[in-house]
Amino acid sequence: MLKLCVVLCAAVSLGHGLEKLQQVFQWQALDYEYPTEEMRQYAKFHKDFIPENNLPVGIELWQNKLFVTVPRWEDGVPSTLNYIPVDSATTMSPNLIPYPSWEANQVPSQAQDQCDTLTTTYRIKADSCDRLWVLDSGTVGIGNTTKQICPYAIHVFDLKTDQRIRKYQFRPEDIKEGTFIANIAIDVGKSCEDTFLYASDELAYGLLSYSWELNTSWRASHGFFFPDPLLGEFNIAGLTFHWFPEGIFGITLTPPEADGFKNLLFQPIASNSEFAVSTRVLRNKTLAESVELSYNQYVKIGDRGLDGHLSAHVMDHNGILFFNLIDRNAVGCWNSLNPYRPEYIGHVDMDNEALIFPSDVKVVGDDLWVISDRMPIHLESEAGLNFNDVNFRIFTVPIRNAVRGTVCDGPLSETNYQTPRSVAQSYHVDNNLLYSTHQSYKPYYGQQDVAPKNFFSKKIFVRPEFPSYVTDPQASPFTPSNQLPGAVPSYSPSGHTWSYNKFNYNN
Repeated sequence: MLKLCVVLCAAVSLGHGLEKLQQVFQWQALDYEYPTEEMRQYAKFHKDFIPENNLPVGIELWQNKLFVTVPRWEDGVPSTLNYIPVDSATTMSPNLIPYPSWEANQVPSQAQDQCDTLTTTYRIKADSCDRLWVLDSGTVGIGNTTKQICPYAIHVFDLKTDQRIRKYQFRPEDIKEGTFIANIAIDVGKSCEDTFLYASDELAYGLLSYSWELNTSWRASHGFFFPDPLLGEFNIAGLTFHWFPEGIFGITLTPPEADGFKNLLFQPIASNSEFAVSTRVLRNKTLAESVELSYNQYVKIGDRGLDGHLSAHVMDHNGILFFNLIDRNAVGCWNSLNPYRPEYIGHVDMDNEALIFPSDVKVVGDDLWVISDRMPIHLESEAGLNFNDVNFRIFTVPIRNAVRGTVCDGPLSETNYQTPRSVAQSYHVDNNLLYSTHQSYKPYYGQQDVAPKNFFSKKIFVRPEFPSYVTDPQASPFTPSNQLPGAVPSYSPSGHTWSYNKFNYNN
């Protein structure tokens, strides 16, 4: 049995221009592990399997299973949720194995129980409780051909037993006309019961929260979820096309702050900007659903600059953000010690062949994983993909190697949450903007260059002592008398220039 390292070693001589990413798998076209060759040929004959209609979009790694999702955009996609056993791969183009079974991946109209199987999945996430979270869009087709044959639903699998342990259908009020949900983030709190799923509604411009413990969901709205009307044109692989309606998509979580809450980072696809909101807001149904109570709790971190579109990002435990720079055929990075500005956006790797549309990025332990799939050529080109060429690739690289020599490089803690890390940031109350100034690893928020006092025209309140989320899950934020009830207060150390330390990671 060949180990994964054998595949990695074989990737050294592939001949493309990548410097850091190590290619693990590649395909000209996807294939599946049918029980027999006769069944494969039968599926092809009856158009249940049309290889050229299968495009991988999302990945996740749990132990020896590398999961790969394939949406049912066209006919002939036999399985939407699949995996590769990475420790027994004997080829760089292994067949995909349906997960958890062939039966679970039948199109619902063909299944014995209507809408009890998986229709179309995009992004998936394995959590620290050994659960695989799968959001099923319930759709077949894409664009004008889309048919909603089942409701949007969350499927959760026990990875140790490969059994589905929960299915949850979103409430009708969570779904709007035009809703398209394809991306999720999983927030495990103090226990496995204390877990939330967040999902971005790209085309109806919303953010959904689902509580595992309460088994219910709610929806947030904000102006930051909308696309930038000036940034709807894309140029990838020589193709110019317009994805101007595409709003909030990529979402990821930061490490927890001192009070136990994390921050959700997000951005619309048609945008060069990065935004954030505390999970203190998203976990609170009253706050999340009220625009009046929560609007000023959303903040803009900064901009990536020219050719800064992205659709996927993930932050590691050291506060390093990795993302796909789809305009540049590159994987990028940002060290959260730095301001979020173009000069602090680094390139992990770039290649005009191997990295055409790096569709998904994941951090697993101390490694970065990336899949590229040439999606714009598949969707926007009249000729489509050339199936005599390698179209789909999966890469990995140790995080230390990924950031080495980039603007993202810096001291990394040997263990999680031991080395204090901070980015002292100031929040301009009037226009929802975060200003960042580089700080040392030892937090100190009294420095006068953090946020000049003349930045502010509104009174900033001193944070009083109150039970934190870590010590008291029922604790609620202190509300000053002249602040809207239920809103998360703004804080300032008494007698000091105020600084907004949303990204004060105690790694």
